[in-house]
Amino acid sequence: MTKKKQRLLTALYLFCCSLTATASVYNVRDFGAKGDGKTLDSPAINAAIEAAVKAGGGQVLLPAGTYLSGSIRMKSNIDLHLSAGCTILAAPASMKAYDASESFGGFPEYQDGGHTYFHNSLIWAEGQTNVSVTGHGMIDGKGLTKKDTEKAGQVQGGSIGTGDKAIALKLCRQVTIRDITIYRGGHFGIIMTGCDLSTIDNVTIDTNRDGFDIDCCKYMTITNCKINTPSDDALVLKSSYALKKPVVCEHIAISNCNITGYKCGTLLDGTYVPEPVGWVCGRFKLGTESNGGYRNISLTNCTFMYSSGLAFEEVDQGRMENIVVSNITMSHVHHYPIYITTGCRNRGPKEVAEVHSEGNLSYRKVTQPSSA
Repeated sequence: MTKKKQRLLTALYLFCCSLTATASVYNVRDFGAKGDGKTLDSPAINAAIEAAVKAGGGQVLLPAGTYLSGSIRMKSNIDLHLSAGCTILAAPASMKAYDASESFGGFPEYQDGGHTYFHNSLIWAEGQTNVSVTGHGMIDGKGLTKKDTEKAGQVQGGSIGTGDKAIALKLCRQVTIRDITIYRGGHFGIIMTGCDLSTIDNVTIDTNRDGFDIDCCKYMTITNCKINTPSDDALVLKSSYALKKPVVCEHIAISNCNITGYKCGTLLDGTYVPEPVGWVCGRFKLGTESNGGYRNISLTNCTFMYSSGLAFEEVDQGRMENIVVSNITMSHVHHYPIYITTGCRNRGPKEVAEVHSEGNLSYRKVTQPSSA
């Protein structure tokens, strides 16, 4: 083969590769998104996601701009990529742009609404695989509520379509959340329930309720995150009855994170204003929901500043074992730097599952009354 033919074939190959790469990227502006902060762009974002799904998956790209949005429905094999300079701005409740919360199927709600309903969120997915939210853009939950008043099909006293979480994922596998910033994340900045094989890396959250809630999950790494939550928990592992059975939260590795309790917004603007003396949260916590319990959890190389420290609470009859904390620093800690408790709140059914060390479930009667 001559050098000329080799060059032609190489050029053709590179051209084909560029076509393939372009075809797998779905720019939301090509689907009608304006990015002007005034037009509701979530229909266009969801249209881009559906087009990518039909093609087998790909990256849904949000270029720089402000995208006023209601519910974004994530699907398998989709990377929602927030470019630098991009902001997803949560729409106000008056626009009724959020999906109604789903039914819990007539099962008793032993956990609060925030752990029960997922679809009434800014970005949500249920039962999906290979889902990611990436990029150096921001999610601003200005229009989300931070109140815990969710009910089936409604929130906040009956109004349909109010959003309450920035990212809510249930029963998903192979989840990646990387590099994004969440400001004012609603009730939860990120809640993941029943999710396996997940990676959260280099995420910044500055919010006035919970930062991360990791519920009934396993095989997850959380690294290099900055979490500022003066009014509630920063990074909390839970084991609720949201999956209608006790599920242990296990094999979670957390490292190189900064947890703070500055005034909301002052982590992002760089002023780092401490809250006045009083209740300040911003802690790493196991519980309070603890039906299945916790096993094989490690926390290392983390710092706590102007916040509370560690709280390990096992009060719903699960197990708590093999929890390792190492190489942490705390400064200006409010209340107890380390708090460990067991109890008999028993927020679950009277017939409960006991999680054995090998991970199997067997059932036993308990004498304490349960409460919802």
